[in-house]
Amino acid sequence: MDIGLLYPTRDCGEDDFAALCRRLDPAPGLDFAYVEGDPGAGLDAAAAVRVLGTPERLIAAADTFPAVPDVVSWACSSCSFTHGLDGARDQARALTGHLGVPASSTSLAYLAALGRLGIARVTLASVYRPDLTGAFADFLAEAGVTTVHAVSADAGSDRALAGWDGRRITELAVAADHPDAEAVLVPETALHTTPLLAELDERMGKPVLTATAVTVWDALGGAPAQDGLGTLFSAGPGLRPPSSSAS
Repeated sequence: MDIGLLYPTRDCGEDDFAALCRRLDPAPGLDFAYVEGDPGAGLDAAAAVRVLGTPERLIAAADTFPAVPDVVSWACSSCSFTHGLDGARDQARALTGHLGVPASSTSLAYLAALGRLGIARVTLASVYRPDLTGAFADFLAEAGVTTVHAVSADAGSDRALAGWDGRRITELAVAADHPDAEAVLVPETALHTTPLLAELDERMGKPVLTATAVTVWDALGGAPAQDGLGTLFSAGPGLRPPSSSAS
């Protein structure tokens, strides 16, 4: 299977997606296309990411894949959840309608992963500003998922986040943990989390769902059960085709 990922910033977290795909058996093919534009001038953070995630921009980027992939995902958390649940589904529908293949996004992938694991109460280890963290909590609430606690690191650009090491990512997850949460969510696709997947779950004693992991797992329609990649990948596939994220 070939996965096509739409990505917001060149040379940030693509190598983490590639590292995760290499650890899967069978390993999927992986291509990236980049959503062009600099919509941030004069806009607050939430408005800027909403502009970047318009269906028109996603379709234009999808046309730059070297070949039509078997499945496509908008691999950006904030640019999907700030559109709300209906808006995220609209993004996926637009891509499916244009390319004729199943489509999803990181935000929709989170919902699929939480559904597969039967999780309804989470805490957010967020790198965003508090307003964007709140927007993600609102998105989850639309799908019936309760955020019991959240931390907001207000960490800056994708390029800055791509430089975070494992210690810093782990510290964020630990700071976000809450005894009432069934899982810790780390919603940022620029972070390099693949080497930490099993370690984070063990450290926290619960699933730690990273943006890279849920995006790839969901694009595969739920990957075959595999060891060493945390709870989500050991759970095996769900009962849905990957296109159902767009419904």
